[in-house]
Amino acid sequence: MKRILIIEDDTDLQEGLAFTLAAEGYDIAEADSIRAAKRQLVEGRFDCLLLDCNLPDGSGFELCGQIRETSRIPILMLTARDTELDEVRALELGVDDYMSKPFSAAVLKARLKKLMNRGEELTTYLDSNGIRLDKGACRVYQGEKAVELSKVEYKLLLYFMENKNQVLSKEQILRHIWDSEGKFVDENIVSVNIRRLRRKIEVDPAAPRLIRTVHGLGYMWKD
Repeated sequence: MKRILIIEDDTDLQEGLAFTLAAEGYDIAEADSIRAAKRQLVEGRFDCLLLDCNLPDGSGFELCGQIRETSRIPILMLTARDTELDEVRALELGVDDYMSKPFSAAVLKARLKKLMNRGEELTTYLDSNGIRLDKGACRVYQGEKAVELSKVEYKLLLYFMENKNQVLSKEQILRHIWDSEGKFVDENIVSVNIRRLRRKIEVDPAAPRLIRTVHGLGYMWKD
């Protein structure tokens, strides 16, 4: 089921949008401020954002710019101001589509459907063992819960998931993650970072089931 986050501080409009889109089969979450939206984005995964231009603690333009630093999630912006300047600013910040209030519910639904179909083409997900890695947004989820990883931990997990059921030696991991020219750092850095990653994604890090140690050979992501 596709998930849409509605970021709108007008309670009546927010409830109306939520009702209309839920009736279309979408899973809906709601936020009435930038702060609430950021909390929702950290805690869950969404397929599209419906973003109001004016929010009580800042502008939708500001939030869009921050989101675009790390994610290509489709964004449709709503505004009460029908000006060319606003539209240009929104598009320059990375908004995918733009609608002025009032608007047709039928047109809104059609545009959202088009955006999410486009988003499917742009975003690549890796799914294995209850872990979902969103390569477009560089985010990781365990079920619906976001897993906070360091840059190195994320790169390690991506490398394992892209090469699942294959044994990766310490040398291969060092070459891929730290130095493509063979100027290796201390190989202990591999085991240290794998241990940190296991603590975040394994049910029992002392008896790992996802990242297996293959004694004398290396490590393997067991699908």
